[in-house]
Amino acid sequence: MAFGAFAGTATTVEPAVRRRSPIALFLLLPGILYLGLFFIAPLFSLVLTSVQAPSEFGDIGVYETAFRWENYTTVLGTYWPHIVRSFGYAAVATLVALLFSFPIAYFIGVTLRRFPLVQALALTLVIAPFFISFLLRTLAWKQLLSDESDFVSFLNTLQLLPEGAHVTGTAFSVIFGLTYNFIPFMTLPIYTSLEKLDLRYVEAGGDLYASPASTFFRVTVPLAAPGIVSGMLLTFIPAAGDYINASRDFLGSTETAMIGNVIEANFLVLQNYPAAAALSLILMAAILILVSIYVKRSGTDDLI
Repeated sequence: MAFGAFAGTATTVEPAVRRRSPIALFLLLPGILYLGLFFIAPLFSLVLTSVQAPSEFGDIGVYETAFRWENYTTVLGTYWPHIVRSFGYAAVATLVALLFSFPIAYFIGVTLRRFPLVQALALTLVIAPFFISFLLRTLAWKQLLSDESDFVSFLNTLQLLPEGAHVTGTAFSVIFGLTYNFIPFMTLPIYTSLEKLDLRYVEAGGDLYASPASTFFRVTVPLAAPGIVSGMLLTFIPAAGDYINASRDFLGSTETAMIGNVIEANFLVLQNYPAAAALSLILMAAILILVSIYVKRSGTDDLI
């Protein structure tokens, strides 16, 4: 009897599950179509473009379908300094943004927890730069750091800059621009983790005679690790592919050009579409590899 009851239950549950599965697929259909139309299709087109060969007539911007894998070795041999520079600038900007963002996030998420209105105001100030165009913010810093600005004149008066030195067009200005523009991407995830921090763990560290520094590095930082990892990823990935800050029209120069500037030049100016596509795929693959290694070593595999 028990077996019959169990069998009867199984036969009644299984059809219900089968009836729900088409509905689940129907609900997933818009997302699948969106990914297919705006991600998979462009990625497939990018791969095909990256292996195209120049037209036999030599027309500029005209390429034929082929499987020319030499495009990858050519762009790697030509633009490897820009690739290294891009990841170097992005790594430094990410670390500097972390040094600035963690105290800000801790102050908002922990210190101001007892003052909800002030906390909300401080959080609004963090996201306020998003209300202004990325280009306008970068252009404003170009004016502030130009040779004719009052700030640079003040530094020259104090002889803090070498004679004839410039601030814009240097690695410092590019990294500064990257750090400034992506600090909110670092601050918000860390704030989210710290805002949920149970302060009783911090108090327990003090009760166990741990120093404030030891409590911070052994209790607070590990509990905020998910936010730190997310913030570093959200900062490093767009910073590595950025081409605004390093552009000659903004904070950079030809000596500070990043991989994004090279892709822009090949696509819009030189009309070398295979090279631009190959560089884009190399950048994407390098970021995926570096991010995977970082997430694995940081012990937050659930983020990928």
